[in-house]
Order: sequence, then C-alpha cells, then structure tokens
Amino acid sequence: MCGIFGAFNIDPSRPADLQTLRRMGEVLAHRGPDGGGLHTDGALGIGMRRLSIIDLKTGNQPLANEDGSIWVVFNGEIYNYRELTAELLAKGHRFATASDTEVLVHLYEEYGEAGVERLRGMFAFAIWDHSRRTLFLARDRLGIKPLYYAETPKGFVFASELKAVVQNPWARGHVDRRALAAYLQYGYVPDPLSIVERVAKLPPGHTLTVQDGRAGVPRRYWEVTACFRNAGVPPSEEDASERLWTLLRDAVRSHLVSDVPVGAFLSGGVDSTTVVAIMAAELGAPVKTFSVGFREKGYNELPYARQVAERYATEHHELLVGPQDLGLLDDLLRAVDEPFADASSIPTYLVSRLARQHVKVVLSGDGGDELFAGYDRYVVDYRRRHLGRLGDMGLGGGLRVLSASLPEGTPGKNFLYNLALPRMERYLDSISLFPPRALRGLLDLAVVPDGATPFDTGDSVGLDPLSRLQALDLRTYLPGDILTKVDRASMANSLEARVPLLDHYLVEFACALPAPLRLRSEQTKYLLKRVMRDRIPREILDRPKQGFAVPLEAWFNDRLPGFFHDLLGGASRLTELGIRSSAVRSLMELYARKRRPEHCRRLWALAVLDRALRRLSEVGCT
Repeated sequence: MCGIFGAFNIDPSRPADLQTLRRMGEVLAHRGPDGGGLHTDGALGIGMRRLSIIDLKTGNQPLANEDGSIWVVFNGEIYNYRELTAELLAKGHRFATASDTEVLVHLYEEYGEAGVERLRGMFAFAIWDHSRRTLFLARDRLGIKPLYYAETPKGFVFASELKAVVQNPWARGHVDRRALAAYLQYGYVPDPLSIVERVAKLPPGHTLTVQDGRAGVPRRYWEVTACFRNAGVPPSEEDASERLWTLLRDAVRSHLVSDVPVGAFLSGGVDSTTVVAIMAAELGAPVKTFSVGFREKGYNELPYARQVAERYATEHHELLVGPQDLGLLDDLLRAVDEPFADASSIPTYLVSRLARQHVKVVLSGDGGDELFAGYDRYVVDYRRRHLGRLGDMGLGGGLRVLSASLPEGTPGKNFLYNLALPRMERYLDSISLFPPRALRGLLDLAVVPDGATPFDTGDSVGLDPLSRLQALDLRTYLPGDILTKVDRASMANSLEARVPLLDHYLVEFACALPAPLRLRSEQTKYLLKRVMRDRIPREILDRPKQGFAVPLEAWFNDRLPGFFHDLLGGASRLTELGIRSSAVRSLMELYARKRRPEHCRRLWALAVLDRALRRLSEVGCT
C-alpha cells in the first residue's frame, strides 16, 4: 500500500520540478511512512510513499523492468501476483524482486495496456514507457484505491489524494459548482468530479494514457452493470450456494497474502462475521479483531461483535465513540480533502487508529450490502413498487401539488412527493440529502443545477428493478462514499484495509444471480444468509440490520445543542458559493423546532462543507 504521485510537462525542454514532486510526496507520508522514492526522465517525474506489506526488503518503488525502459509507481495489492509471476517467468521475463509491484512492468511489456484486465486486486498505478514517451494510469474495477488527476495548459498531474495534486500550482483552481451541487445532494463528490474544477478522479474500471503531457480519453475496461446482464442460465439454489461458498473462501484466502500480521474490522453484522469466520478457519491462529460502539443503545453493535469474537476465539479489541470525538472533524477532512458528510467516517477513523496499534493490514466486510442487496432502502423500494404507480405512469402531478401545499417539516410531505416520481427518480430522491427541490431553496438561482442527476442510469435500462438499484450503488455510492471512507480513514493511520467481498470474481458471480436470490420476500442477502446459516451464529443472521450509523441527533439534541449555530452562524464561505444564508438560518430554526433527523443530516453536511472550504482555501483553491 502506498501513495503515488507524478507530473508530466507539456514542454519537453522543461525538466520535472523536483521540489514540487517532493512536496507532493511529503503530504502523502501517512500513506507510506516506511519509505519513498522518485524517478525523473526529462519532463516526467513520478514518485511514491511506501507502506511495506509484501517483500519488505526489495519491494521499493519506483521500480523498473530489466533494461530500465519501463517504470511503475503502484498503490494497492495484486492478489494473483504469484500466478502472474510464474506465467511471465515462463515467457522469459526476469524478476529482481519478490514483490507484486514488479509484476506490473513485465505484464505491461507482455500485454501492453490490456494487461490490467489480468489483474486481481485493488490498485491504482502509473507506468512510464520511456520509448513511447507515454504515461499509462489504471484504477481497479470497483474503485477501492483512489486516483486523482489534473489536465492543465502546462501539463498533467496525478496523485492518490487531492491534497497532493494541488501541491502543484498547475492544478489549483476554484470550487467546481457541479461537484458542490452533487455533494449537497448525495453527501460526497462522485466520480469523475472533484471539488476542485481542474481536478478529476479516474473512474473505477478505467485506464488513461498520457502522451507528451496531454491526456487522452479515459478507457473503460470493466463495468459492473454488464455483470447483471451476463446472467446466463440461472443456477439452482443448491448449486448457487455451493459456488458462493467456494468464492467466499477463495476471496478471503487470497486477501490474506501478506508479510505482516493481518486483522479484521468486526461490526457483528453478517458481512464482517462471514469474513472473520473464514479467516479463523484459514489462519489456524487467533484473528485480531477490532470493533467500535456507542453508548446510545440503538446504535451500539458491540454485544454482537463480542459474541462473534467469542465464537471464533479472536484477540478482540474495542472502543466507544462519543460526541467528544467530533473534534476529529478537521483530521477527517484533512484525510478526505473533499467535503464528505458520512459521519460514520469518525468511528471508522478511530477503529483504524486502534487497529494500527496491533496490525498493518485489516480485512473488512464492506461491499456486502451492495453486492447481496443488504440495504433497507432496497426493501423500501420493493414495498413502494405498487404505491408509486402514478409516478411510473407520469401521473404524479397531483401528488406533487399536494406535497408542495404542506409546510416544510410536515409529516408525509416528502413521502407524497417521493411517490409522485418514476421508480428510479424515486430511489435517487430517497437517498438524497438535499433533493433537487430542496437545493432550489438552498442555493441562489445562478448556481442551482439544471436538475439532471450526475449519475448515468441509462445503461441499466432493461434490468429488473433491484438490479438497477444495485448497479447504481455499486457504481456510485460504493466508490464515492463507502470505499472513500475506508481508504482515507485507514490510510490516515497508515493502515491497509482490504475488502475481500469485492473480489471481482465474487462480484461477477453475485451480480449475475437472479434477483430473488439476493432479495426474497423482503429478506435481504437471501443467498448469503442461506450459505452462512450453519457457519456463523444464528443470532447474527436473524438480527435486524442496524447499519454503521452515528447517533448525531442524540449528540446534538442532548449534549451539543449549540454545535450548528457555532459553526454556521457566520458561514461566509458558504454564502460566497451561492448558499443562501437565510436558507441556512431557516434550516437551523426548523431543526430547533422539529428535531427531524433529515434536518440534522443536512446541517451536518453544511457544517462539514464549511470546514472543507476553509481547508481548500489554505492550499490556494477558492
């Protein structure tokens, strides 16, 4: 695991700026405290910071092929590197290390840019081809590892994190208004946008080729929606169960490859329990497990985590999170760089810090909800499939008029509006912090978005409704929120987090399953629970889903009543971006009267945005 970075001047007579490259590396030191390196070749400079996990002695980067014509910087892990090494040795390639990084240069030599399709793992890397004077970048299929880049009149810049990209003055710019609107709607900045207008994220499953400092068009080499279309002949439930169990074991086993100790995040839910159960069987030694909880009973999952820890005799560690930990907000924004409203990043950061005291690598159960249909919102969509027929037929105008006539905060107002929408729009509305109608009341007219969602839902037309929702979440919410949270919170603590449930072989199998094997009669994760029925405690399988939520309302209502007023009372940075101060005041007053959870979440998102804007201004982005 590393942090990577680089720059490529358009003017070939201008050598790479070593001082700027060193600054980029310095701000990524948390991603790689064990060392670093640079390679320059005329107008090109690449570098990395290393967290050593595999081949501790000889796996340093940047790393080259036999004759030094091809160089790579790499962030992530390649889980099939041993098989690829054997294949490439048989073809005559010579290896100087035992690292997974070196596979990339020889794979590129042998297969060119198509070599990325042979990788199994989580990765973001850049390969410099001296003879062709090209820079080739790639990001893994699901977006587990991040990769930012900027195309500018002076050249091309890339890095694992936004803070490193904007160390290069070429990349500094204003706040991107499209990204701002997307953040306010969904609580994170989705790919390919970034909060800085000159900077983009390379989308998951894409590559990018840069020639003479000028970037081409990102090329997609893998797409999750296609997995739902490749169903073939539906397997029997028995055959599907056997195949799923084989893939689960293989995925976890492959993710245990490491030259340092490996532990696990344990929430006490089905997904993390499944991972820990397989780890316990594979390792033959006590698994180190790490859990986080809350004093608020409705949010605390520690009793379930303890039950799992006892069942598998793990070496268990846990901590409690409270409102005092909101002081970590600036640390979290320093880790994420962009505004990020998912408050569960706070306990994720803290449990990562706890784990790093004992291990360098953890496995997590992230991805299981998207893959096996575990979210309650899929059940809600299923329940409303008949209620929303007016919206599906384009006849929801009356419901919208009735909704608009009700005062803000009235119970049922949002429900009526939601039912008036077609099914996919209904889902997008239900997962929005500030839906389009709320954005129109929050923003000045000049900055109100055109109403189009930043998400492309057209590619899933023709799929069954559940598959359409899962495909959307796998392409957007998973990389933009869940995986961003886990990567930044763990790497801020120099901890590598692996996600075996997102092994692409497992993903392709699960997405091709018939929808009733994912969600059946409102039972979420049907097939996964069937497979694990006699393998993990029944109490874990049958418990109601809690989700990894934070009791913000309880904290702000009972113990921090002035929090939002203190942060947003004079938030001039928000006003400068077109957020109406009168709308913010009205929202604070409404929350004080009604104490509704959605108002709390919206105020939290605005408070986070204000803090994030302050940090961006410190590095010259306005």
